[in-house]
Amino acid sequence: MPEFDESKELKRIDDLKKKEEEELIQMLAEEKYHVQYVNLNNIPIENEAVRAIPENEARAIEAAPFKILGHTLHVAVHSPERSEIQELHKTLASKGFDTVFYMASRASLEKVWDRYKEISYADRVKSGSLDIAGDKLIEIGKDIHSIADLTTAIEKISADDKTHKISHMLEIILAGAISMNASDIHIEPEEDRVRLRYRLDGVLEDVLFFNYDVYKYLISRVKLLSGMKLTVVKNQDGRFSIWVGDSEISVRVSAIPGAYGESTVMRLLNPKSIQVNLEELGIEPKLFKVIEHEIKKPNGLILITGPTGSGKTTTLYAFIRRIYSEEIKIITIEDPIEYHLKGITQTQTDSKKGYTFLEGLRSALRQDPDVIMVGEIRDPETAKIAVESALTGHLVFSTLHTNNAGGVIPRLIDLDVNAKILVSALTLSMAQRLVRKLCPICKIKRDPTPEEETQMRKILTEAVTEGKNIEAYGVKADQKMELHVANEKGCDKCHSGYKGRIGVFEAIYTDENLEKIIPNNPSERDIKKVGELQGTLDMKEDGVIKVLNGVTSLEELTSVVDLDEE
Repeated sequence: MPEFDESKELKRIDDLKKKEEEELIQMLAEEKYHVQYVNLNNIPIENEAVRAIPENEARAIEAAPFKILGHTLHVAVHSPERSEIQELHKTLASKGFDTVFYMASRASLEKVWDRYKEISYADRVKSGSLDIAGDKLIEIGKDIHSIADLTTAIEKISADDKTHKISHMLEIILAGAISMNASDIHIEPEEDRVRLRYRLDGVLEDVLFFNYDVYKYLISRVKLLSGMKLTVVKNQDGRFSIWVGDSEISVRVSAIPGAYGESTVMRLLNPKSIQVNLEELGIEPKLFKVIEHEIKKPNGLILITGPTGSGKTTTLYAFIRRIYSEEIKIITIEDPIEYHLKGITQTQTDSKKGYTFLEGLRSALRQDPDVIMVGEIRDPETAKIAVESALTGHLVFSTLHTNNAGGVIPRLIDLDVNAKILVSALTLSMAQRLVRKLCPICKIKRDPTPEEETQMRKILTEAVTEGKNIEAYGVKADQKMELHVANEKGCDKCHSGYKGRIGVFEAIYTDENLEKIIPNNPSERDIKKVGELQGTLDMKEDGVIKVLNGVTSLEELTSVVDLDEE
């Protein structure tokens, strides 16, 4: 007989009580008070929202502000009928807030109240200190078009003896990042200096170097703004928002200790960068028709594969926006939620609380969704439930780690998915990479080397042999080869000869030929042979055509796609 463990039993009873409370609050919210119920255990809490109501008042009236979107403040309360809640509504309205109230358990409220401990020293900063105003950043950014402009602006403020020059420097750094569409800002201390870099079109580029005196004050400002602990040197995460009109740019901040100080990265999540239409991704016309057909089906499993940073999330969001309708329910399970999509239920995983992709998917299925997006399939359980969901009337989008589209089926079988069931569930396997686009203004022509010409001609000739109509894309297997390269000096429209990025794609859809071989546990090579007969381009062919049409450079393509792979 197993030994009785009192601590485990107490924890089990505590968990059961919490679950019962959540169920009771949900029932009361819906049936008695007719307000929305919210469980904040799986929802990120925004520091900016928490600051909207003082801690002592929030605790006294059992209210917890957790999200702010434009002028709309989302507040969880324990007792909606309290007169103090009505007073709070009036007070917030006088401050310019439209308030949305939810009903929540005490455990949810405690999660928000705990956040006051972290931001007690980081209240909204008064005038003359650090105040990130979106309109001001846009105004500053109007004069920043290149790294040279940014460097000049920072060096000018650095030479100032003004009291608040560090605050102004951070404003310039953020303004430059927004103006130049940088995705990340890296502040990296080295042995005798500190390096500032931007990630532009997926590539890190040096901006300038500065001394440790500036670094210490700058990091303190970043920590203060993002709600991180100033005096603690350890792995920390924080965030803050910049409002530009009605658009929110969320800035995720990460600090980790290094040999010479804290390496800090600010990731800018600009909604404009994710709002890419399906037509703008760079998908070739034949594959585009296949995708459009598959994502409009009422059920099925569509998987995208590619390395980190290859644009998978952008593509999934483009799929969701394409099919979005008020008549269907769409739920996403993400890690983390990077961009908020209007009209869609988005949940965020939390491994510390046991809310994994698997648990998220199970919970989502209880909500009777039409479409589910799972951020990533990592384990056999998630894979099996995703496949079963696709068989039971749901359209499921997700990502998987394989090198190409042909590797999706063997990977799923490795994850113990029944191959015979997979035949009916999987509708489309897609792989992608991102390449930088050449600036159309300043790109330079060059002739290919004999080796490059042979390599590209071989790829095009094989495509023709497989029956693919490459002439529809403006190229021929026997044409004179001419390449374009980036102008390193750049121009007024770009910063390094490149401007923006575009996808390189391949996909294999489940047709009769593929259905025949899946139950036999086919190899990646077997699947690719079937895919070749479908007439869509693979990544090598798609990439070479984009190179010959001057969209990108051969150097860019070979950095993400192996052109010699059989």
